[in-house]
Amino acid sequence: MKKLILLLIVIWAISSSTWAQGSVKENVEQSIVTLMSRFTELNKSTPYVKGWRIQILATTDRQRMEDALRQFGSLYPNIPSDWVHTKPYYKVRAGAFTTKRDALRVLYILKRDYPTAYPVQDDQIKPEELLR
Repeated sequence: MKKLILLLIVIWAISSSTWAQGSVKENVEQSIVTLMSRFTELNKSTPYVKGWRIQILATTDRQRMEDALRQFGSLYPNIPSDWVHTKPYYKVRAGAFTTKRDALRVLYILKRDYPTAYPVQDDQIKPEELLR
């Protein structure tokens, strides 16, 4: 009998909560709508974002850079890597992270094979490159 009463109370609570669901009308000022559309357009027109990468190597020897890039790709195929040439250095960088904290998490793993690796800021990261 107690179970039946409990069941009826639960059914009544569920049915009354669904009846309480109504429509919600938003009252937004036109200036807010304009501001949000400008913000959206600005973000769509910005091809790059600031973030963090992990620098594996910096060398003046291109062959050494290519070897390091190839080795990193075979050891960590799930982490994208690339190189940048800033005269006179070739820099091998891996990953793309929104926060330094995210980069440090991966760096902790990479330190076993690359003890001299360190996080670097990069303002040329495409949003689709960011690792989650």
